Amino acid sequence: MGGVISTFFPLETIRPILSFVRGEAKYIWGLKGDLDDLLTQKENLIAQKEGMLNKVMFLLNQTLYTNSFKQQQQPRNRRTPTVELWFRRVEEIETKVETLQQERDQEIDRLCLGGFCSKDLISSYDFGKKVENLKEEVIKLKKEGEAMKEVYGSVPEGAAVEIAVERTIVGQESILDQVWRCITDQEKNNGIIGLYGMGGVGKTTLLKQVNNKFCSDEQHHFGVVIWSVVSREPNLKQIQVDIGKRIGFSTDSWQRKSFEERASDITNTLSRRKFVLLLDDIWESKIDLTKLGVPLHSGSKIVFTTRFQGTCGKMRADKKFQVSYLGDEVAWDLFQAAGGFSFDSHSEIRELAKTMARQCHGLPLALETVGQAMAGKEYPEEWRRAIEIISASASKFEDMEKKVLSRLKFSYDSLPKDELRSCLLYCCLFPEDSEILKTDLIEYWKSEGFVDSNSGWGVLGALVRACLLEDGGDHVKMHDMIREMGLWIANEIEEEEENFLVRAGVGLTGAPKIEEWEGVKRISLMQNKIQSLPQIPTCPRLQTLLLEYNRIEEITESFFPSLPSLRVLNLSGNHYLTELRVGISSLVSLHQLDLSHTHISGLPQELKALVNLRYLNLEYTHEMSRIPEQLISSFSKLQVLRMLFCGSNHRPIVEEGNVLSDDAESLMKEIHCLEQLNLITLSLQGSRGVENFLKFPKLQNITQSLSIEHCNSLPLNLLHLANMEHLEKLYIEESNLEDWNVDCAGEVQKMRKLHSILIWNCSNVKDLTWLVFAPNLKCLRIHCDDMEEIISVEKLSEVSEMMGELNLFAKLEDLWLESASNLKRIYRDPLPFPQLKQIDIMRCPKLKKLPLNSSSAKGRKIVIRGERKWWEELQWEDQATQNAFSPCFIAYEY
Repeated sequence: MGGVISTFFPLETIRPILSFVRGEAKYIWGLKGDLDDLLTQKENLIAQKEGMLNKVMFLLNQTLYTNSFKQQQQPRNRRTPTVELWFRRVEEIETKVETLQQERDQEIDRLCLGGFCSKDLISSYDFGKKVENLKEEVIKLKKEGEAMKEVYGSVPEGAAVEIAVERTIVGQESILDQVWRCITDQEKNNGIIGLYGMGGVGKTTLLKQVNNKFCSDEQHHFGVVIWSVVSREPNLKQIQVDIGKRIGFSTDSWQRKSFEERASDITNTLSRRKFVLLLDDIWESKIDLTKLGVPLHSGSKIVFTTRFQGTCGKMRADKKFQVSYLGDEVAWDLFQAAGGFSFDSHSEIRELAKTMARQCHGLPLALETVGQAMAGKEYPEEWRRAIEIISASASKFEDMEKKVLSRLKFSYDSLPKDELRSCLLYCCLFPEDSEILKTDLIEYWKSEGFVDSNSGWGVLGALVRACLLEDGGDHVKMHDMIREMGLWIANEIEEEEENFLVRAGVGLTGAPKIEEWEGVKRISLMQNKIQSLPQIPTCPRLQTLLLEYNRIEEITESFFPSLPSLRVLNLSGNHYLTELRVGISSLVSLHQLDLSHTHISGLPQELKALVNLRYLNLEYTHEMSRIPEQLISSFSKLQVLRMLFCGSNHRPIVEEGNVLSDDAESLMKEIHCLEQLNLITLSLQGSRGVENFLKFPKLQNITQSLSIEHCNSLPLNLLHLANMEHLEKLYIEESNLEDWNVDCAGEVQKMRKLHSILIWNCSNVKDLTWLVFAPNLKCLRIHCDDMEEIISVEKLSEVSEMMGELNLFAKLEDLWLESASNLKRIYRDPLPFPQLKQIDIMRCPKLKKLPLNSSSAKGRKIVIRGERKWWEELQWEDQATQNAFSPCFIAYEY
């Protein structure tokens, strides 16, 4: 018999059969029933877990609701450790059951003979045993859960969890205090608070200090403070997890819930308590707090940091604070603290260290990085070498590329368009601390092809809102460390695309070697002392060459032909430059040519070859005496023509072939032919010159600055000025203003863009009451013997009836009165002067009183310059006025 059995069944099959005979076959026979029973027990366990969670949340929220009325910090409540362990074990069992369920179908298919046998007995046996054991664990856990009595308890923990801070805040204590007041002030509705500023200024450190202040200051009314880092690509689930951990949702099963379910749990918990949510490093994408489940109810606060000023608007911040770089003294304190310097090793090191600290330009991140790198350096030679390195290129200094510039580059990388990045890098061409005029910068961008006529201001606004440029009114500034970042990107990160040669404002007496010019795309040598240029540079890719304010006397014929791709050439401010060689005609790609503030006496006829020219600046070329006929009109693509004070030192008679003449007739006709022209500045001589200008209404509509000289009978009147809607600057010299009055006030519209006016040596002018039509006047300069008062009360009353309320000089910043020997008053009554910065009075002996009282220029520190005798005889409204303005006086020294 045994032989028969061994013949039909292999040995490896006999052993499991014997096991079945001993009673273990139940793991196969009962497999289907055991699986169904396991699933039922699991569902019961989950139901028990959910019931316990509801019980915990009910009791916890009931406690929180009670505490919220006590207006003081209460101990936090959370699940007991026993309950936490039970929940973790339940989650582990859930995972195991889910794994078995994935194998269920495969194991059921192996069963045969009505479920009493298996095609793979060993596998089915092992699986059945796992099912049985797991079912027993589930039943055991369920019984343990039923036996639990205390499900939550008080935990001696504060509202916030302290966060390690790399450094203490230095120089930003006032911002911390202001933010803290906004958070703790229950009366003001500052529910959302934004902290914005460029990378590296210490926003995160400041926010961490806010968090930690809740650990040390018990005088607040918040139950919980929540910290979460958002970063460039926001992970909304992770933000929910960070919130959940602080309010009791720390289990894996909760994290596996859907986004909407987690949001609902967060809302149900936070809606009954006062909380502070700290969100670090929000970028340009708005974070939808309500979608996360964060209720925006009264009493709770959200504080966030961002590199983008515009994000404060997107997040609808009730209050925003700019975190800026540090002043010199505070920066020095931080630099010393970062390096732990004692300065005992050598007497020179303290001053060298101060120089080194200044190279960090007040950026806390740079101060820390450089300070730490210089720690332990005891020899002056080490410091001098380090100063040389960081002055030449910050990216070459130890750790600057890794710890500072690369972090600043995040802001550059986040810019949504290539044109924004190109426009930002272009700003690196200007010297450190430069105030870059917005209008000039946009013209550069247009000439380079980065922007068109409509997008320049939008790009400028985007860079300011990204805290990569600083807005200064009519100009912008680039922080020196952002500039270093830009040069690093241009020359090392994007070497093939950009490659700049920048030696702006560094005191060069000679141009860089020709080898340095090769292959460069943009060169800036502005504000140096360069007298000559290399004769034949090799620059086939060069698009911008900025040479303004040097001492260049001559440019050789062979220089320009080597620049076939040049789009921008700026030679302004080279006062020794008297001639423009015809070789410049080879620059056929040129879009922008700036010859302003040079002594060039004439333009060559060959300039006609510059058919792509869009911008030509000839302002303040006082020595200009000849511009050939048909030259200006040949620039058919010209959009901007600046000729203010062009040829003002010469009054040439009508000369054949020259458009510069007193009557300006030929010039006006040529300018009028330029169909794409949208901005001009002009200087007109004599009555005929003005008359010829007035023949072309189109030119009046695009005039931005206008100078008029030597008009015995000025044909221009207020109505003409009112029609020049883009006029910003007006200069009238050596002319007769007898017919200028306010009789036509009913027809005159306000000249809203006019902000600078100079009236110089004009006769028959008793007053300038017509200035009330220029409500945005910022600068007023007057030099007229016949003038008796600036604003006539009698004439003003006539204007007031027609124009309504007048805020005289509401925008005036600079008032200059000189050699007005008959001037008795500026205006009868005191004026507020809310924007006034300075007053200059010279040789005005009859002016005995200024239109000031103790409330004028309130809150502003102004400067008043004049002769000491005049000041001592000045009459004041009262003693309070004299006391207020006595510290403002500065005497002229002759």
